Amino acid sequence: MTIVSPSTSPRRRTVFALSSFRLFGHRSGSDRSGPSASSNPSTASARSGWRRPPARGGRARWQAACVLVAAAALAFAAPADARKLRRHAHTPVALQLPASVTRALKRADVPLSSISVVVERIGDPTPLVALNAQTPMLPASTMKLVTTYAGLSVLGPDYRWRTSAYADGNLDPDGTLHGNLYIQGTGDPKLVPEELIDLVDKIRRAGITAIDGELVLDKRFFDPSTRDLPPFDDDAEAPYNVGPDPLLYAFKSLSFTLTPSPDGNVAIDVIPALAQLQIDNSLRASAGPCVGVDAALTPSVTPHRNGTVDALFSGDYPLRCGPRTINLAVLDHTAFFAGGFLALWRSAGGTFNGTTHEGPVPVGARLLAVHRGPVLTDIVRDINKFSNNVMARNLFLTIGAVVNKPPATPAKSRAVIERFLHTQALDMPELALENGSGLSREEHISAKSLADLLQHANASPVAQAFVASLPVAGVDGTMRNRLRSEPVFGNAHIKTGTLNDVRAIAGYVAADNGQSYVVVSFINDRHAAAARAAHDALLEWVYRGLR
Repeated sequence: MTIVSPSTSPRRRTVFALSSFRLFGHRSGSDRSGPSASSNPSTASARSGWRRPPARGGRARWQAACVLVAAAALAFAAPADARKLRRHAHTPVALQLPASVTRALKRADVPLSSISVVVERIGDPTPLVALNAQTPMLPASTMKLVTTYAGLSVLGPDYRWRTSAYADGNLDPDGTLHGNLYIQGTGDPKLVPEELIDLVDKIRRAGITAIDGELVLDKRFFDPSTRDLPPFDDDAEAPYNVGPDPLLYAFKSLSFTLTPSPDGNVAIDVIPALAQLQIDNSLRASAGPCVGVDAALTPSVTPHRNGTVDALFSGDYPLRCGPRTINLAVLDHTAFFAGGFLALWRSAGGTFNGTTHEGPVPVGARLLAVHRGPVLTDIVRDINKFSNNVMARNLFLTIGAVVNKPPATPAKSRAVIERFLHTQALDMPELALENGSGLSREEHISAKSLADLLQHANASPVAQAFVASLPVAGVDGTMRNRLRSEPVFGNAHIKTGTLNDVRAIAGYVAADNGQSYVVVSFINDRHAAAARAAHDALLEWVYRGLR
């Protein structure tokens, strides 16, 4: 079990790993042996959300005050509201948003009807703040919390994807394979050059140095319907628009780094190398201010019938701009993986003169090598820290393929995740999952449901891996440039989310009063982009103990 705890210094953050035990099937806050428990009764009562009444006869006055507040509320309530208040008169009245938050919302021209907020103490699911808490909202990338928590729990923190190589035909003593080489993928989200070279080396150690046949890619682990999906928006070459694939390589994106030099040349480096990629560099380093550089940074990419791809850079590149990097998603997954694999194969001394196509590994093909990717804990960290959409989408489909057998489909994954949530008493009738990344206008969840999930995750066996995967305020990931000069610096693990008209935060805050809190807030409004200050103010307020 893991709880987020305040640091002794405002510029440090600590995650305490306590005993690990299973609370599946129970809401984490309903078991007082959970993260809010304490051997000190006064501490335990404070952490559970119950405040000890005043001493020396103050209990009667405290109870009388509660009755008067409830009676006054009933007197002014509509009949339906009165019945609701009577039913919950024993529960504490939720706090209102502080003035710092409401002022920031007003400056951004965001009405309270467009924001939902839930704040709870760790271990107690009774909201201290609840505004539009049950309203289904677009969560943007905070939906990754549902996918990653389900993935860690269903697959296990040590789950590893496998990418395998098979061969048929005969192998000559000189290392020539007279047959096909097959690469079978299972959706490894982080099959980058540093990982794929391991498979290349293992194939070489199996005795193969030349392939006198075809390169065949087996991509049956995901259903064909999951591929070649339309981009989320008009920026089709943006890396965040890359779709899932069983043989996802380097996020199907190229990083071009341009470096001007005083002699008038502009060096261009590209990662990863693709065998079919040819760079046509017509850039000139120029004098003057760093303006109008966008045209020089954006290449014209042209695929040819023979399989080669030209990337043309042209124009003036101001020397004062210094090195710049642009990331572009180009080609389809099959061409991108094949080009990346063959570039590594040839750089290792291997030869290949055949063609590439998709197809199944035939019965009887012999296994040559297996590359096992990073453990799921590391993958989840990358997904949540850096809000990687394509990695989240590959994980989402993997959950369905592993539990419900391949080929993966979104429907299989939805069924597995919803069943898992149900077994943990995390029923979310408003939950709508499309691809598990939040890059969607169809995915919805309420702030209360996500807060319940955060409570449950914090008391689960995978708590440490899950909490550690969230960006730390002012320190790393998508929170590295936020709240750096505020006391909450280093004391909040917060997943962020942004889309056009959507801004979201969800995670844990270790407050300066010794309490730890769950915080969830969604803003769905055309002015959401201007409301970041409101979310920052909310986190600062929670860190100050809601004072």
